[in-house]
Amino acid sequence: MTDRNVPVLIVGGGGAGLTASMLLSRLGVESLLVSALPTTSVLPKAHVLNQHAMEILREVGAAERIYAASTPAEQMQATAWYAGFAGAHPDCGRRIARMESWGAGGRNPFWAAASACRSANLPQIRLEPLLKERAEELARGRVRFGHELVDFRQDADGVSAVVVENTPPASGSDPARGQSRRPELRVRARYLLACDGGRTVGPKLGVALEGQRNLASEVSIHMTADLSRWARDPDVLLRWIWLPETGALAVLVPMGPERWGPDSEEWVFHLNYLYSDPRSLDDARVEADMRSALGIGDHPLIIHKVSRWSLEGVLAERFRVGSVFLVGDAAHRHPPTGGLGLNSAIQDAHNLCWKLAAVLHGFASERLLESYEPERRTADARNVARSVESAFNQLTVGQALGIDPRAGGDANWARLARLWSGRPEDATHRREALRRLASQSMEFDEHNVEYGYTYASQAIVADGTEPAANPDEVRVYIPSTRPGHPVPHAELEDADGRRLPLMDLVAQGRFLLIAGEAGAAWCEAAAKLATELGVPLDAVRIGHLDGDYRDPRSAWLRQREITPAGAVLVRPDRFVAWRCLGAAADPEAELGRALTQVLAR
Repeated sequence: MTDRNVPVLIVGGGGAGLTASMLLSRLGVESLLVSALPTTSVLPKAHVLNQHAMEILREVGAAERIYAASTPAEQMQATAWYAGFAGAHPDCGRRIARMESWGAGGRNPFWAAASACRSANLPQIRLEPLLKERAEELARGRVRFGHELVDFRQDADGVSAVVVENTPPASGSDPARGQSRRPELRVRARYLLACDGGRTVGPKLGVALEGQRNLASEVSIHMTADLSRWARDPDVLLRWIWLPETGALAVLVPMGPERWGPDSEEWVFHLNYLYSDPRSLDDARVEADMRSALGIGDHPLIIHKVSRWSLEGVLAERFRVGSVFLVGDAAHRHPPTGGLGLNSAIQDAHNLCWKLAAVLHGFASERLLESYEPERRTADARNVARSVESAFNQLTVGQALGIDPRAGGDANWARLARLWSGRPEDATHRREALRRLASQSMEFDEHNVEYGYTYASQAIVADGTEPAANPDEVRVYIPSTRPGHPVPHAELEDADGRRLPLMDLVAQGRFLLIAGEAGAAWCEAAAKLATELGVPLDAVRIGHLDGDYRDPRSAWLRQREITPAGAVLVRPDRFVAWRCLGAAADPEAELGRALTQVLAR
């Protein structure tokens, strides 16, 4: 037995675990990551990375690698719906409608104004190796795949765990003896992060997952094929294909890796089956169903992997049990609609890791960690609900188009033809169908869900103000400095005229006080408190004409919601912790009280 003491043990090497490893390394906290799997994901799985997630990955130094490998911005501007894909029918492959998606590749000005980062698209099969590479750079020897957690127990001071090395059996060994003498590692950790997808840690702790299960059986086929003859619209990322012959909906997604759009070398095709349909379990039948659905006959292709999964939307009843925290898929699982699952996992890690670092570095009390569950469980519950709603809304789109699984191919083609017939008697049907299709912007333009989510806990000091009235809580993100909101984006200028985004002023693991032009007293108070309390706290003044940083486009001025004498306190995760709209009689006392509450001191 080899003993290892480490502040944080991370179990699982997917998006959540690797992000946590990178964040903790940048925060100066030693961690050990173990994954039972021999390597990163062999399945494409999730692929869309939203703006918040890319900000976090930029923070750990992985964003540029991801953008370099990602779908080019111009080829992920839209999603579209089609009547079939290929086949003999003259309308096969006809586009029904097109919709901008995920900020239109950076072209949507509201998305561009929200963040310094645009959305990206990179399947997990290619994303995770990049994350693993960066995690290993930051924590050499402490990212261990092929190492399985087999047991753990908690006590008042932490977690004791047993990890075994999953070495392949020696040549000529007796398979019946298994791996009974695998090398063991005994790990003692202050905290354990369960990033294992709910396979081991959560069930051992008795944490139940609540929600909707077995909504449908999904089969995904990862393949190499030249589909450029039929795939159209180079700016489209997701192709939603209504299949008139069966009345079903299928999805075709390019996977690159060198070329994207219609010329993509690899693709993933998603087929939907009823939960009890035995055909979904037969690889040969699945391939035949795919060829029939796409209408490509015996067109040459190579199938890399057929994966099966259940459509579900579930949430853990608890995100923390003692010294163990559930992160990512261990705490919530989503339908893929909206791409919120992986992004939520990355955001879970971001919320938790700065708090762990604050406690381990001694400037926050253990009670700060109590804010993880109310903050992230609320956000994740909303994301799960939104993913389920978007999935069901896609089905209502089919109904509006007139698609009926019981009607047969001829009838469904005739109903689809009403969309482009041009006949006066079909005008109302066409308008209603397009209106129903437009409603799916609830998935592809859910900017307030992706970026505008807010936190409420003891680590946020409420100021008694009401949130701004929002005409659409799903689609419209309204920047605000109200406590609990993400700090608004603004492009600033330093004393030498160099441009930088406001997010770069929030240094790793440090709080930032942003005062107005006349807020020098706040900055002085922050400097004193940083020394007296031992809190990593920076302070700057931002103004259009005066300050440590200039606001050349008045972007911060438009969004700051404080007077020139006011101040905003930003947490290390770039969420607003507290604000004072104007001057205070005793700024040191005001700011001190806020820090005391946020850090649970």
